[in-house]
Amino acid sequence: MDMILTGRAVPARGGGGTGRAPPTPPAPGGRGGVYTRDPRGLSGPPTGAHTSGYGGLVRSVRRRGPATRPYGGWFDEVADELEGALEEQGLLPENAIEKTVVDRGELTFHIEREHLVRVARTLRDDPALRFELCTGVSGVHYPNDQGRELHAVYHLRSITHNRLVRLEVSAPDSDRHIPSLVSVYPTNDWHERETYDFFGIVFDGHPALTRIMMPDDWQGHPQRKDYPLGGIPVEYKGAQIPAPDQRRSYS
Repeated sequence: MDMILTGRAVPARGGGGTGRAPPTPPAPGGRGGVYTRDPRGLSGPPTGAHTSGYGGLVRSVRRRGPATRPYGGWFDEVADELEGALEEQGLLPENAIEKTVVDRGELTFHIEREHLVRVARTLRDDPALRFELCTGVSGVHYPNDQGRELHAVYHLRSITHNRLVRLEVSAPDSDRHIPSLVSVYPTNDWHERETYDFFGIVFDGHPALTRIMMPDDWQGHPQRKDYPLGGIPVEYKGAQIPAPDQRRSYS
């Protein structure tokens, strides 16, 4: 993911200490970022060893901006081949590739969702690219990224050339639709179902988009950041759980 987390926990009201998040460092040249604040972290104890998730963690978030050429190594070769292959199909690269990010030695293409299938098929089929394997899709929820709250992230591996790239696609929370890649990478079937189950992203064209982990009648999507973090009553479907001292006989 093209996200950097920096800073320290800020104690919740009533907690001890006077911690402050340090100033956000400047972005490296050619790789500017968009800075936001998210006061709802996953940990950060106000006192003691409490780790339930209600510690009021505040962090600076810097999402990488587009990288500038040269990217370095084989990254330029892959970018050139992809852009050239798209042009041969009559698709301007700038209409399909929103931005290219290089961070921590990894290459990520941010793709406009309406062109995702074509870009993925090109990466798979072009002899100079040959990214034959997609190892799955992961969902990400950025509640403060207006108009781009939901992200789907794909890792593609070229067995032929021993290379790894990432595709990232975004969709607004008001229109959670992203094209399915099952027609290009059939093994994405269950991965897309899991991402739908946990984040609510609807993969258009999926052969059977149903929940895979949660019960069919479950309300909500548990890995979204607006889902309750804790204190939820245990929910079961048609099950009765006996008291602990009645679960087993120890005679």
